[in-house]
Amino acid sequence: MRLLDDPQRRGLALIVAASALLVLAFGGSWALAADTTVITPEGEDAGTTLVGVQGPGPDGNVTAIDGDGNVSWSKGGTIGYLDVTYLDNGSVLAAFADGGYGECGPYEPPCKRTGVHIIRPEPEPRVVAEWSYPVRTRKDSEVHDAEPLPSGELLVADMEYESVYAVNTSTGDRSWTWNASSYYEPPPDPTREDWLHINDVDRIGDERYLVSVRNTNQLLVLEREEGDDGARVVEVINEDRDPDVLNEQHNPQWLGDGAVVVADSENDRVVELHRNDAGEWEVAWALTEANGIPFDWPRDADRLPNGNTLVTDSRNDRVVEVRRDGSVVASYEVRSLPYEADRVPVGESAGGPYETTSDPIEDAPHDRDVPVLSTLLDALHHVVPVPYWVSELHLSVTALTLGLYAWGGRLLLKG
Repeated sequence: MRLLDDPQRRGLALIVAASALLVLAFGGSWALAADTTVITPEGEDAGTTLVGVQGPGPDGNVTAIDGDGNVSWSKGGTIGYLDVTYLDNGSVLAAFADGGYGECGPYEPPCKRTGVHIIRPEPEPRVVAEWSYPVRTRKDSEVHDAEPLPSGELLVADMEYESVYAVNTSTGDRSWTWNASSYYEPPPDPTREDWLHINDVDRIGDERYLVSVRNTNQLLVLEREEGDDGARVVEVINEDRDPDVLNEQHNPQWLGDGAVVVADSENDRVVELHRNDAGEWEVAWALTEANGIPFDWPRDADRLPNGNTLVTDSRNDRVVEVRRDGSVVASYEVRSLPYEADRVPVGESAGGPYETTSDPIEDAPHDRDVPVLSTLLDALHHVVPVPYWVSELHLSVTALTLGLYAWGGRLLLKG
C-alpha cells in the first residue's frame, strides 16, 4: 500500500505501463504483418511496372519497378504524380500537380498548377516538357488522368471545371469539350467545391470515351458525332448511383462492349461489371484482398493481356498482380499512396473479361469504418507515410498512452 500511496511511484508505474502498451501494440503488429513484397517465378518474368505515386512528401514519384521488385528509376520533385502512361519513344506521360508558380491566370500567385509532364528516364530521369494550367487549390482539382490520342492531341479529365476535352498542347486549341454541366445540375462555381470529381477518361473506340464520375458513383460512355465540338452521354453504368455497385471508384478499364473492370475504392474491392440481357450492369467478379491483406482504398485495376489483374492498393502501399482466383503473382511495395500502375509496354491494352458463371467469385466488401478514427487515419496517409498495418486500434492505443503519460507526469511532478 505504501508503494501505491507514493505519487512518484504511481506516476512512474503509469509511464512504464503506457510504454509497454505502445510497444506491444505497434511492435506486435509490425512483427505479425504480412510482407507486401512477394515475387513468384511467373512474376519475375513480368517486366517493368510503372507507378504514379501521389505522395506525401519527397516520395511523390513516377517509379519504375523491375520483375524482381527493385526500383529501376524514379522521378520526384513535385507535390505528387497520378496517372502514368508509357510512350512509344520510351518516355513517360505523367499527370501531376505542383505549387510555387507565378503564372496563375485568374488566381493569386504563387499558385498550384496541374497537367502533364513528359519524363525521359535516360540517362537520368528528367522532365523534358510540361503542359499545365492554374487551379484554385490542388485539393480536388488535380488532373488525375490524361492520355495521348491518335490525332496527337491530349485527352484530359479536368476536375477544376468538371469537363473532358481534347487539346493541342502546342497551341492550346481544343477540338471538342464535354462539360458535365450539360448532363448534371451544376453549382454556381465548380472551382470552389468538389462537385463531381471526374477522375478518369479513356478512349474506348472511334469517338467513344469512358468517363469516371467519382462523386456520383457512375461511369459514363460519351460519344462524339462528326463535326460536333462536344459529346453526348450514350450509356450510364450505375444509373441509380447505388454505392453497393460502385462507391467513389477510380480508373475503370473497358474490357469490350458490356464489360468493365474498376477499382471500387470506397468499397475496398476490385470489381468486374457485365451488362446483362436486360441492359443492367451486375457484378461478374470481385476481389477484396490479396496475400491475406484486405484491400484498402484501391485506385486502379487493369486487366492484363495474360488474364491477370494489376491492382494499385493505395493505402496498403503496394501494387499487386493477381489471378482470377485471387492468388498473387507479384506484389511490390510502393511508398507512399501509389495511385495508378501500368505494365510496360502493354499499358492500357486490356485482356478480355472473365467469363460469367452461375456462381461468380464475389467477396463482400470489408466494413472497417470506425467513426472519427477511420477519418483521422485516412487523413494521416495524405500527410505522412503510414505503414499499411497501422489501424484504428493503434490510434486508440496512442491516445490512451498519451493520456497515461500525462497522468503519470502530473503524479511525478506532484511528488
